[in-house]
Amino acid sequence: MKNYPLQTPDQLQPILAAFRKTAGLTQAELAVRLGVTQQTYSAAERNAANMSVAKLMAVLNALDVELVLQPKSVQTALAPSNQPTAQW
Repeated sequence: MKNYPLQTPDQLQPILAAFRKTAGLTQAELAVRLGVTQQTYSAAERNAANMSVAKLMAVLNALDVELVLQPKSVQTALAPSNQPTAQW
């Protein structure tokens, strides 16, 4: 199974859309699984970077997708960085 490293919030939208399409689901069909309207799900998918963790988990569960958090590769993790790691 292929992994999809997510490094920026903007990468989430195309990944969610790809998982949905791979599952053979339209936005309307996924919306039914989530108990929301197609318009509500469409807006959430378009703005995936701003989706709450709870909603993201609901979408992933409806798509039968597992979220796995892991440290970056050893080489990347050990590299010194003076750059901020997150935008607050």
